[in-house]
Amino acid sequence: MNMSRIRSTNSKPEEIVRKYLFSKGFRYRKNVKKLPGCPDIVLPKYKTVIFVNGCFWHKHDCPRFVWPSSNQDYWIPKIQRNIERDRLNAAELQKKGWHIITVWECELKKKNRELRLERLLSEITREDFDNGTNQP
Repeated sequence: MNMSRIRSTNSKPEEIVRKYLFSKGFRYRKNVKKLPGCPDIVLPKYKTVIFVNGCFWHKHDCPRFVWPSSNQDYWIPKIQRNIERDRLNAAELQKKGWHIITVWECELKKKNRELRLERLLSEITREDFDNGTNQP
């Protein structure tokens, strides 16, 4: 795998999610650097951020994640740092009142895509909020 060719923003999975949300009438901001973790998609109206995570880079518990067999002294600490950074950023966002949704790369493969994107809509417009006061 040629790691230098992997983009950190505007990846194919991100574009799938963004195009779907736009087609459903959602308006968002991309890669907001002022928020912890620079979320891929920010929906200020819903006080919601969406991270579109690659299964390898964020160690998703799915068949797509496999520890690299070479250069493990580099990869294991790197991926563990990513996981810890994700956890700290999520805690900071929650403290600031943001609702966090994570969409995994594997969930956007053709066989799962429609179901995941439909579920995403219900996660954004969650009814567990009390009359729009943003109190769960």
